[in-house]
Amino acid sequence: MVIFFTSKDEELLKYGLPTDVWFHVDKLSSAHVYLRQPEGEPHGEWDKLPAALVNDAAQLVKANSIEGNKKDNITVIWTPFPNLKKTGDMAVGMVSFHSDKKVKRVHVATRDNAIVNRLNKTKIEKEVDHEGDRQERLRVEGRKKKADALDRAKQEQEQKKIWEQEKKNKSYDGMFTEEAFAEREAWSDDDFM
Repeated sequence: MVIFFTSKDEELLKYGLPTDVWFHVDKLSSAHVYLRQPEGEPHGEWDKLPAALVNDAAQLVKANSIEGNKKDNITVIWTPFPNLKKTGDMAVGMVSFHSDKKVKRVHVATRDNAIVNRLNKTKIEKEVDHEGDRQERLRVEGRKKKADALDRAKQEQEQKKIWEQEKKNKSYDGMFTEEAFAEREAWSDDDFM
């Protein structure tokens, strides 16, 4: 598990991915923790994440909250990144939600130092080119959409050919051709009895 820490909440809000899941201590100041799931949601849908993973993120958020770290029995909330709502009148780091129904909560009784220490051992600090990453992601998505569109067009062409052949087979157009008359003359009257 790779974890990035950063103080640029506004950049995270600007460059989050649709598959990201956002964690925060409810009603207290805390770090914003983003669970970045690789393409295909390997941990499952945001509201069906494994309990151990949710607990890890909740402990990390609690440990990185000045006020929440000192308290027991706090609530950590999480939601899919696209549910975050940021308006111009909000303070730095402050967010709201488009739908409160898409916000889940987990109770954290106390800080679990074993979990926090394990996570801190995996901590990697590095400069991230968020805009470059976003541009590359958009290029990859564009290539995928183009390939999907080409596949769809090819399938539609194949289906159109099949329908045209079926239509031709059912039509009466070939009924009065030379070939059809020659075929009919080959029949004998005995074939009908």
